[in-house]
Amino acid sequence: MTPSTDGTPPPPRQSGDTGTASPEEVARFAAMAEEWWDPNGKFRPLHRFNPVRLGFIRDHICAHYGRDPLSDGPLSGLSLLDIGCGGGLVAEPMANLGADVTGIDAAERNVGTAAAHAAESGAVLTYRRAQPEDLAAEGRQFDVVLNLEVVEHVPDMDVFLGLSASLVKPGGVMVLATLNRTLKALALAKIGAEYVLRWLPPGTHDWNKFVKPSELAAALRPHGVTVTDLKGMTFNPFRDDWSLSSDLDVNYLAFAVKE
Repeated sequence: MTPSTDGTPPPPRQSGDTGTASPEEVARFAAMAEEWWDPNGKFRPLHRFNPVRLGFIRDHICAHYGRDPLSDGPLSGLSLLDIGCGGGLVAEPMANLGADVTGIDAAERNVGTAAAHAAESGAVLTYRRAQPEDLAAEGRQFDVVLNLEVVEHVPDMDVFLGLSASLVKPGGVMVLATLNRTLKALALAKIGAEYVLRWLPPGTHDWNKFVKPSELAAALRPHGVTVTDLKGMTFNPFRDDWSLSSDLDVNYLAFAVKE
């Protein structure tokens, strides 16, 4: 299913159409759904660098919309879509910052885990099993769209990003996080993280699907979305923590604005 470049929503998916998600990837993450909120489980790396991601997202959204990031509810009044929300590790904090959050995921088990945790914590947001094409077919648009650690798992990045871009309101923003396709990323994020340090289950990532920043920007540009900032996320093994940096060789974050 190829998105149009004029903002026209694509037709609804037909029965048997797997859409933009990879069935194999959906099954892989669904099998780990119960571990999303375990800081020492299979998603430990996400928990470790989540504060860095959350700070980048909050600060860039606030700068774009003229908000004080340290105020109460700095994202109040903004609609936010978290694509591939998993267990809600980002969607829930965004709701706690005041945003009107919708989290979608292709795996029913992930959505169930996210909704159950939100009910326990008291966070107010909406979760549903859906893919970008489903919301595009409904004509939905949001002030903020998040694409975090998703593009390296989809079968067709260009189609996926085109659909995602159609969900951003004119003047709205998209925040992305992914892995760069470099030898350094192969050594650290694939071989090191999966087979040496065992931070992630083997097979979690396919290095061939890692995305260079230039490729990410080029895929968004035809849809009126321009990358305006890039930051690397760097791990310090001596402090066991992550920080923002200018090193884009492995993990990186991108902030983009729609015309």
